[in-house]
Amino acid sequence: MEPSPLHTTTIVEKCTLKLVDDYKHMLCQATEPMSTFLEYIRYGHMIDNVVLIVTGTLHERDVQELIEKCHPLGIIATLAVAQNMRELYRLVLVDTPLAPYFSECLTSEDLDDMNIEIMRNTLYKAYLEDFYKFCQKLGGATAEIMSDLLAFEADRRAVNITINSIGTELTREDRKKLYSNFGLLYPYGHEELAICEDIDQVRGVMEKYPPYQAIFSKMSYGESQMLDKAFYEEEVRRLCLAFEQQFHYAVFFAYMRLREQEIRNLMWISECVAQNQKSRIHDSVVYMF
Repeated sequence: MEPSPLHTTTIVEKCTLKLVDDYKHMLCQATEPMSTFLEYIRYGHMIDNVVLIVTGTLHERDVQELIEKCHPLGIIATLAVAQNMRELYRLVLVDTPLAPYFSECLTSEDLDDMNIEIMRNTLYKAYLEDFYKFCQKLGGATAEIMSDLLAFEADRRAVNITINSIGTELTREDRKKLYSNFGLLYPYGHEELAICEDIDQVRGVMEKYPPYQAIFSKMSYGESQMLDKAFYEEEVRRLCLAFEQQFHYAVFFAYMRLREQEIRNLMWISECVAQNQKSRIHDSVVYMF
């Protein structure tokens, strides 16, 4: 039992640890190829954790302190012994399943020089494309449903990369290199997004694609604050549909993603209560089922 009053960080931490316990239980019961499928679910958190440690190491932060801030679903304990970038790069190549993404996309020198968000998006692109190919090999309903879910994730990342790089030094070609080579927007939507110079141009591109038209219709011109929530709502809708079919692995992916959305909801609600802003609870809660 935690002492009262409960803090938001405590609630989120305990819910996340319960999610990790449930994930480990599923992984222990799984055989191939489901065990590999479940491992893929962790890779996104592993990438975020590695990027966090790289950022902290660049700023000479204590690695052990950084490890404590890592998401427990993607924890890589061996990275705690890294003292510099070269050592960190070697440990990632030797001790983590992210090795192929690093060896194909990055060198140890890149860890020193590359913009952190470009590094994150480069690794995510390699991860999503790899996961997509793996699901295609599985075939059947798993391939069908996961293709839709991963394509949505790839498209969402393409939109976010575009919006976040507006007004920066990132060139059109550099922007295109960060987009995943699959999804509804691939390849023609990518060509158009790469040349967008403001949020309204992004909106104009996305409204040509019916599944995304409804998302962007919720936004006023010139603003993007509601975009994240609209994307989360569409993701939840698609994740829930995964439970409509039987005999496929996509339900495990959907289950984990929905649990993570529940934790985000709890974090927002807890913060609203703590700050006596209960009237704002509905602003960012994404409803499920």
